[in-house]
Amino acid sequence: MKKIVIGLSVIICHLTSLTSAVVAQTGYPITPVPFTAVKVTPGTFWGQRLEASRNTTIPLAFSKCESEGRYKNFENAAAHLADPSKVFKVNGVGYSFDDTDPYKTLEGAAYILQTYPDKKLEAYCDSVIDIIASAQEPDGYLYTARTQNPADPHHWAGDRRWVKEEDLSHELYNLGHMVEGAVAYWQATGKRKFLDIACRYADVACKEVGPNVGQMCVVPGHQIAEMAMARLYLATGKKKYLDFAKFLLDYRGKTEIKTEYSQSHLPVVEQAEAVGHAVRAAYMYAGMADVAALTGDEGYIKAIDTIWDNIVGKKLYITGGIGATASGEAFGKNYELPNMSAYCETCAAIGNVYVNYRLFLLHGESKYYDVLERTLYNGLISGVSLEGNAFFYPNPLESMGQHQRQAWFGCACCPSNICRFIPSLPGYIYAVKAPHSAPEGATIVSPSGDDRASVYVNLFLPNKCNLKVAGKQVTLSQTTEYPWNGDITITVDKTAAGQFAMKIRIPGWVRNQVVPSNLYQYSDNKRPGYTVMVNGQKFAANVTEDGYYTVNRKWKKGDKVQLHFDMEPRTVRANNMVSADRGMVAIERGPLVYCAEHPDNSFDIMGALINQNPQFRLGKSEIAGTLVQTLITDAQTLKFNKQGKLEAQDQTLTLIPYYAWCHRGSGKMRVWMPQDLNATNPSQPATLASESKVSSSSKVFERIVK
Repeated sequence: MKKIVIGLSVIICHLTSLTSAVVAQTGYPITPVPFTAVKVTPGTFWGQRLEASRNTTIPLAFSKCESEGRYKNFENAAAHLADPSKVFKVNGVGYSFDDTDPYKTLEGAAYILQTYPDKKLEAYCDSVIDIIASAQEPDGYLYTARTQNPADPHHWAGDRRWVKEEDLSHELYNLGHMVEGAVAYWQATGKRKFLDIACRYADVACKEVGPNVGQMCVVPGHQIAEMAMARLYLATGKKKYLDFAKFLLDYRGKTEIKTEYSQSHLPVVEQAEAVGHAVRAAYMYAGMADVAALTGDEGYIKAIDTIWDNIVGKKLYITGGIGATASGEAFGKNYELPNMSAYCETCAAIGNVYVNYRLFLLHGESKYYDVLERTLYNGLISGVSLEGNAFFYPNPLESMGQHQRQAWFGCACCPSNICRFIPSLPGYIYAVKAPHSAPEGATIVSPSGDDRASVYVNLFLPNKCNLKVAGKQVTLSQTTEYPWNGDITITVDKTAAGQFAMKIRIPGWVRNQVVPSNLYQYSDNKRPGYTVMVNGQKFAANVTEDGYYTVNRKWKKGDKVQLHFDMEPRTVRANNMVSADRGMVAIERGPLVYCAEHPDNSFDIMGALINQNPQFRLGKSEIAGTLVQTLITDAQTLKFNKQGKLEAQDQTLTLIPYYAWCHRGSGKMRVWMPQDLNATNPSQPATLASESKVSSSSKVFERIVK
């Protein structure tokens, strides 16, 4: 890893609906292109996902906030504030973090309003914010699990503010999600009410929590406030929020509760392995990256780089999921990656995207987007149905039919998290780097070894984007059917920037690298290629160490960059240290991981054996009203006959994208398919016991019961 000297680069967050711009320091050498600047084309792979969020997921989440009592908590708190004699039973009802469901849904609505302006939706959001505002205590504290009945609050809350923060109260977790939603809504609409509510709550936390005499010296039991406070600092320019974020990280491992479960077992700069609750961990690592960028803390950078190496080298599922075990919703041991019992919580996949995105902004290397893309197309969107109305909490890689999508959960963190993440996708497509963007006296060492103005093209999906390169306006558009094929056209629709470098990510799967480690390897000896054409002419350049193909030229309106990535089905083997996958292969094509599922195959897929040199052909199938590309190959099933001889039967095996499984009823599914005989489990011949049927006399049964 090249050493990065972090300077504080200054950007102007231009918010079109505001009358004034806010100047803040991102700290990252590479600057995000905000979600407000990118419009995804409707009716496309991701356009359909955004439409499902708008038409189904967000309305569903708001309706659940109504029916499941989320708004009622705020209304009860407001009633108590208006008349202290009114108290409400909250002990044992719901969770102490239920307030976050409206916050996350508002955040998702804020992102979707940029793609689909909707006055009715905006008015509804404003009414929800009014309900939230009514529950805020006079000093700014806003935590309905206590305010409804301060003398007998929720049993996770404790008898005083913050006293159980490191355990179960989630007061700072609630604040974190409030801030994330409030900043997004302010950016999307220019309305400050929600942001002002969040600032008042943040001010209370900064005043009452800390290392000084008279403060509660606690850190979050469930992280997210760290990254949220960094975001609030960027939005307001108030350094106390950044200082608070750094305190919450610096004091981890130094307060009362020290446990791997919440990553409080050691100071963060001494942590070298991903352990404990995977969602909490990912949120903390993202917060560490934010604070490192803003403060230049190289200890944080070293720690997060080491932890990332551990995840990608030993604890990452082929689907990009993280968190191997349901016990503690946690990372397992190194190379512990079971399939049937894989937890891979949807929230953890979202957290994995957050971490890799920030490490890209910090280091400028495409390997972080390779992991991000793998997670995005597989272990993340598998968490929500194509229609947007059914969800997975865990995302296993194998099932006997015990898993099914749910319309909602009592602990609704995953549906509401999906609700806020999917609409934010436009903000992940591009990034920019301006030359000499540091203030006088600060130093930035470019991740790619040069200081040219650059536009990073990181994700491939149809869209139109307005961005600024070195302060000059540039409009780009993409057309593509990715992930179904590898043809992409990037058009310069408008430019005032003159010469700049367009840095195009050449995905790891094109460069014959499954992940940026030896955890997985392609096993088929194929060597895919790619081409880059500029205005119809082949452009001579090479992929540099950062993983990007750089087209540096003086751009003009109408210029076109045409990309072609060879996209073939590939077989993947896991490192032999992963005992769960020995003798098996996973099949992927482009960024998509595939699986075998019961509706497409007339035989028991658990007994299937992949050929040693499988040949694949493309097919199509309609799942939940959406066409998907399938992969079809010859396979065999093995079984013992009545004489005890092993017999093989030829089969045609059909595979579908992993994200689309369990839309057609519960049943068998698997990602890793046996290719070696020692990994198979041949079916046994029928026996007297297996063919017998249970029968009984109802009259005899009645006498026994009586």
